[in-house]
Order: sequence, then structure tokens, then C-alpha cells
Amino acid sequence: VQLQASGGGLVQAGDSLKLSCVASGRAFDSYPIGWFRQAPGKEREYVGAVSQSGFAKYYSDSVKGRFTISRGNAVNTMYLQMNSLKPEDTATYYCHAQDYGFDYWGQGTQVTVSS
Repeated sequence: VQLQASGGGLVQAGDSLKLSCVASGRAFDSYPIGWFRQAPGKEREYVGAVSQSGFAKYYSDSVKGRFTISRGNAVNTMYLQMNSLKPEDTATYYCHAQDYGFDYWGQGTQVTVSS
């Protein structure tokens, strides 16, 4: 599985941003997929994930109600719609998939939220 994240940028607090993650290699609808993020000097943290079908979605408490994960299986793409962004959301965002016990990571896309 290869993952390619994009869509990061510099925004102001309260703004919205949408990240994308394009996958290739394995049948996209055969594994769950999700997002992690890592801020400078901090450990990588879980953001959320979506099931193979797209119906089940999970979020960390820090983003619940503000972020929405979705996936388009027909286009092998996962999305992260981020609303009401806060400076503490500043981080490099990584897409992640786990398939047959292996972890796969995208290269990361930087999101910076100014106050």
C-alpha cells in the first residue's frame, strides 16, 4: 500500500482546510484508513479513522465535532475535512493504513494554524 497525502497549508484560526490521501497498491476498500498528526516536539497522535465501507468513523476527543473523515472508494481517496481550526491543530498530518498486520504511512502534509 502506498499513501500520498496533500492539501496542507497555512490558515488562520477558525478557518477550514481539507486534506486528501490517495492510496494505491491494494484494493482500497479492503482496509481501514485514518489520520495521525505530529506537532514539533510531540509524539505522533491519533486523529481518526474510517472503516473499509466508510460507514464507521472514529475520532479523537481533540477533534471530535470539528473534523470529518470520509473516503471515496471509487477514487481510492480518503479525506479529512477540518473546520474551526485552532493553533493547537498545527502539525504534520499523516495518513495511515494497516493491512495484514503491516502499517503503512504517507509522507505527511503540513498544517499550520495561526492565531
